[in-house]
Amino acid sequence: MDMTVLLFSLLAIVALWGTVEARVRRIDRRAAHLERKVDLLLEHLGVQDAGPAELSEVEVLLRKGKKIQAIKLYREITGADLVEAKAAVERLEA
Repeated sequence: MDMTVLLFSLLAIVALWGTVEARVRRIDRRAAHLERKVDLLLEHLGVQDAGPAELSEVEVLLRKGKKIQAIKLYREITGADLVEAKAAVERLEA
C-alpha cells in the first residue's frame, strides 16, 4: 500500500475517533444532567428510588405467586401509588 494512502487512512481514523469520543462525552454529560433532574423530581414527589437489592424481595414474592404482597411491598419501598405499583410489578412479572 502506498505510504500516502496509509497515512491518510490513519489520519481519517484518528479524526473519526476524536469525533466519536466527543459525542460520547456529550451523551454522558446529558445523561448525568437528566439523572440529576429525575433525582430532584423524585425527591420533590417524595418517591424513593428502589435499588436492585430492595426489588429482589418483590421478585421473590412474585416467584412464590404472591402478587398482591409483591405490590404492597413495592409500594412500601418506593412510595408509589397502587396503579403505579401494580404496573411496575406486572413489568417485573413479564
